[in-house]
Amino acid sequence: MKMKQLFLGSLACLMMASCAPKHYRLVSVDRSRIIVDSRYDLNPDQAAADFLAPYKRVNDSIMGPLMGRVAHNMHPDRPESDLTNLLSDILVWAAKDYGEEPVLGVYNRGGIRADLTKGDVTYGDILDIAPFENKICFVTLTGEQLLELFDQIAKKGGEGVSRGTELVITKDGQLVSARLHGKEIEPTAEYRITTVNYLLEGNDGMAAFVKGFNKVSPSDASNNTRYLIMNYFRDKQSRGEVVDAKVEGRIIVKNE
Repeated sequence: MKMKQLFLGSLACLMMASCAPKHYRLVSVDRSRIIVDSRYDLNPDQAAADFLAPYKRVNDSIMGPLMGRVAHNMHPDRPESDLTNLLSDILVWAAKDYGEEPVLGVYNRGGIRADLTKGDVTYGDILDIAPFENKICFVTLTGEQLLELFDQIAKKGGEGVSRGTELVITKDGQLVSARLHGKEIEPTAEYRITTVNYLLEGNDGMAAFVKGFNKVSPSDASNNTRYLIMNYFRDKQSRGEVVDAKVEGRIIVKNE
């Protein structure tokens, strides 16, 4: 009995010792850079290529279909950019299919995850730009709430706003003035706006959307922004037109 107790006691001590924290000390760090470029194409691994081939065919069949063409390289930027302008305008363009006539479209820069490259645009390219499940929605803001929204956009240094918007902001994110389609914002007037459901929830620093009313937020997957962008490119393609957009002074940073 004593031998059994001694054995169990010794085993418990060993287990406690094994569970005790180890006092490791970092001795050194080694690192290296592996540049992946065309040199890897000189000696392709045929076995790997053969293994990937059937998966590549499936991927290409999904991602490869041509949606249209774009006139030049586009990159999302603040306070305004060709790509943020384009996507905001597409929201307004798509509104007709919902029986809506918004006076403003707002698309957040943070929701744009890739550039557009001059030339052909595929489904895969559009998926890269709009990978999230953001869906078009509509909301009405009073003029006072709209000015609050513009103030929040100014604090972020700019966001995507549709054609007809004229904001003047300072370098430190203050709203100096705001006009919409050539008119001053009337505090008591009502303004119909299209945006994405992520912003409608007040995310990305645009809490003014939460105060809106008469909200319409369709939930079907077909309302995803990527499909609206695809439809816009296809429409342009059917007309023999190349998609284009430019910086045109929708948001101007005032030089002090």
